[in-house]
Amino acid sequence: MAPTDDSGQSTRHAPATGTTPPEGAPAGGAAGPGARMPRWLPRAMVLALALVAAFQFGSWAFHQLIGLLINVLIAFFLALAIEPAVSRMAERGMRRGLATFLVFLALAVFTAGFVTLLGSMLAGQIIKMVEGFPDYLDSVINWVNATFHTHVRRVDVQEGLLHSEWLRKYAQSSAAGVLDVSTQVLGGLFRLLTVGLFSFYFAADGPRLRRALCSVLPPARQTEVLRALELAVDKTGGYLYSRGLMALVSGIAHYVLLEALGVPYAPVLGVWVGLVSQFIPTIGTYLAGALPMLIAFTVDPWYAVWVLVFVVVYQQFENYMLQPKLTAKTVDIHPAVAFGSVIAGTALLGAVGALIAIPAVATLQAFLGAYVKRYAVTDDPRVHGHRTRPAAPGLFARARQTWVRRPETETAAAGTGAVAEQSGSAE
Repeated sequence: MAPTDDSGQSTRHAPATGTTPPEGAPAGGAAGPGARMPRWLPRAMVLALALVAAFQFGSWAFHQLIGLLINVLIAFFLALAIEPAVSRMAERGMRRGLATFLVFLALAVFTAGFVTLLGSMLAGQIIKMVEGFPDYLDSVINWVNATFHTHVRRVDVQEGLLHSEWLRKYAQSSAAGVLDVSTQVLGGLFRLLTVGLFSFYFAADGPRLRRALCSVLPPARQTEVLRALELAVDKTGGYLYSRGLMALVSGIAHYVLLEALGVPYAPVLGVWVGLVSQFIPTIGTYLAGALPMLIAFTVDPWYAVWVLVFVVVYQQFENYMLQPKLTAKTVDIHPAVAFGSVIAGTALLGAVGALIAIPAVATLQAFLGAYVKRYAVTDDPRVHGHRTRPAAPGLFARARQTWVRRPETETAAAGTGAVAEQSGSAE
């Protein structure tokens, strides 16, 4: 029992001298100065550092291999493009490797012939322009002297050009850029070889690659992957088929015009316009028309104007008449979607993205369309673009309604007067 004083309250004993009362635990459960680090914290720090290092390494590797990945992507779509021809030849008993080689040989022969004809045409035109340059210069000088009453001579112009500072700097920069051009040419040849090898392997070993891919997937996923590959082959082949038809029509149309104007190398220029205008999206037509315009200008400046007018008119005909009919069954995507996909592909992968954007989007659209559930559209006027608000009647309609209501009002008034007379006589 605790001791009490006279007032009956308990007496509290003071602590002994020289001792310190124990301190309470810190608020919030914080550890004291001597507390240990949690065991999970070092492992979490090591894991975070490892993830950051893995991300940095992956980003560095991706930027180093971006060129190879783009080449593989080009090769994949090229293999999809030639897959129908290779498969058709393989179904007739030919080995896929030989069929792929024959298809690539045909493409190489066509490309080499076209480049040779185009190169000879350009070389001939450059020689013709260089030989005719003095005559052009004389005509320009005569026009300047007659218009501005000057006395300019061709010799003075030639000496001024030969001794100009601009020509000297241009010659130095051209000489220094020869090595860069050679490096770019060698790099382009190596890239072309890489794309060709990968596309050959993709096309020749297509069934083996499909089996290897399906062997690591469950049966349900295998069906979806095979369906996606089949759609990609159909859409890519259809895209190239439609582009080939439009290139043929465009080449024939421009050939007829150039032949009618008497422009030299009309067949080669027609093939040039057809291929470049169809396989370089958006600006291909105007880029392809620049070369025929330049060569037509060497014949007659007015011929270049006629070529420009024809290019613009044909572009409108192709956009609004020819392309929708040819691509309706092969690619079947909206023109706005195609234009947006080309812009997006160009922003992501440059010219390569512009070329493969449309078949890639068409494949994705067809694949999603097979799995998206659709319903019957209700028979509502707003679906067809009609507004549900009733239109206000016109002036003649309101006059007619007033004329129709007038006899009814007179009849009602006459009936009311007869009832009043009968009531008065009854009274």
